[in-house]
Amino acid sequence: MANQPETVLKDLKSGKYAPVYFLQGDEPYFIDLITGYIEEHAIPEHEKGFNQIIMYGKESNMNTVLTNARRFPMMADRQVVIVKEAQNIPDLGKEAGDNLLINYIKNPLPSTILVFSHKYKVLDGRKALAKELDKKAILVKSAKVPEYKLSPWVDAYIKSKKFTIDPKASQIITESIGNNLEVLTNEIDKMLINFSEPTQINSDHIQQYIGINKDYNNFELTKALSYRDVLKANRIINYFSQNPKSNPLIPIIALIYLHFSRLLLIHDPENRNFPERELATKLKVNPYFVKEYMIASKNYSLGKVIENITYIKEADLRSKGVGTTGMVESEILKELIFKLMH
Repeated sequence: MANQPETVLKDLKSGKYAPVYFLQGDEPYFIDLITGYIEEHAIPEHEKGFNQIIMYGKESNMNTVLTNARRFPMMADRQVVIVKEAQNIPDLGKEAGDNLLINYIKNPLPSTILVFSHKYKVLDGRKALAKELDKKAILVKSAKVPEYKLSPWVDAYIKSKKFTIDPKASQIITESIGNNLEVLTNEIDKMLINFSEPTQINSDHIQQYIGINKDYNNFELTKALSYRDVLKANRIINYFSQNPKSNPLIPIIALIYLHFSRLLLIHDPENRNFPERELATKLKVNPYFVKEYMIASKNYSLGKVIENITYIKEADLRSKGVGTTGMVESEILKELIFKLMH
């Protein structure tokens, strides 16, 4: 079973290093984090000239990688060999290359830390190499954080920096930036350097330091939909139409779809009598927002919710160029919002 990135980082920070790491998956953030930590901390700075080798997959076959891995460190206890963009190693995934790596991980050189940074792809778990890595190496699967887990992830990330964030601000960040963790953490870090002491982050801070308007953003749009506030919803989409690059249509439609999908769950008779905390778990939202969804369920009957999901799917097709008849993104969104609320 693949190791969790957080567990591997915890071990590294406590000084526990393994001979072989294979980091793979769709989310490059964790792969870069682990690779970067090993590159920075595994051996002292003065030993890196002779004992740290950085390779790139496109330029290295498996034999070259393993020849370097079998080399003994020079006047040091260990060496580090890092293969970046390992998904591009020409013979990885082919029988000859895989067999070379299998043979190595069965008997790795204890004085070498060998790291494969294998982004945007995963090995076929049915094949011998993946099974052997799972048994004998540190195999990490770095998966995208699902949208419903983004706010808790942001809360935890900010807490790790000795700050806190209120639920609304957390939701504004995640719904406006999305689940690109590199962009998300960069924006948060740029904001936090403006504070000299621990602070609770709020929507004013988000607007001031990240530039997400506290009144005109994805979070406020879904809130306006919940309360069926036509005036506010139209103000927001008019603002979006003036800033199309900062407010791309496809993520907005995906968010609106998620919003009405949750209303379907609330209309399910089995869910309506759940306590707020249980309902929050069912909806995969912070309990802070359950009351808003309950209000929204009263503003939109089950029939209207189903009708709206049809409108959202039509808008999604148009956003991808199907049946637009020349409509620009702002027109698609305006038409969608009108249909949803009338």
